[in-house]
Amino acid sequence: MKPMHFTHLHPDGSARMVDVSEKAATPREAVARGRVLLGEKVFSLVKDRSLPKGDLFGAARIAGILAAKRTWELIPLCHPLPITKIEIHFALNEEALSLEIEARVKTVARTGVEMEALTAVSVAALTVYDMCKGIDKGVRITDIRLAEKRGGKSGEVILEEGGLYGSQKA
Repeated sequence: MKPMHFTHLHPDGSARMVDVSEKAATPREAVARGRVLLGEKVFSLVKDRSLPKGDLFGAARIAGILAAKRTWELIPLCHPLPITKIEIHFALNEEALSLEIEARVKTVARTGVEMEALTAVSVAALTVYDMCKGIDKGVRITDIRLAEKRGGKSGEVILEEGGLYGSQKA
């Protein structure tokens, strides 16, 4: 069996940032998704846009965008990237009493934007939680995951069909 080779570790076990300087800058895109389980009372307030703390969608969208832009400061060994587009979409799921969150991030760079999309969804969800926790302590963040990526050596990877992009959204 061939021994494992870790890209972010030197042979002595110390951490390193991967050298991408020889890679070509190419268009990259990633889509991440997540869910916030709201419960009946919070769902109703979110749906009516009557949360006491204000504009949930505006606050969570801005928080997610800012987080994506600062991912390299939050996640060790991530490269700072010239992000060219970030979109954050929300959709209420009445059946699950949840808020679905989707982030789409684009760049032209030497490495992908998966971590930026995941960070955007995570921080948008945390903002939703913060704005709702005073109403119901049972609000839960779940199912944060990468749904799609495009560009780079692996090309197009679709892990999950569908999504909120272009659909009815808040």
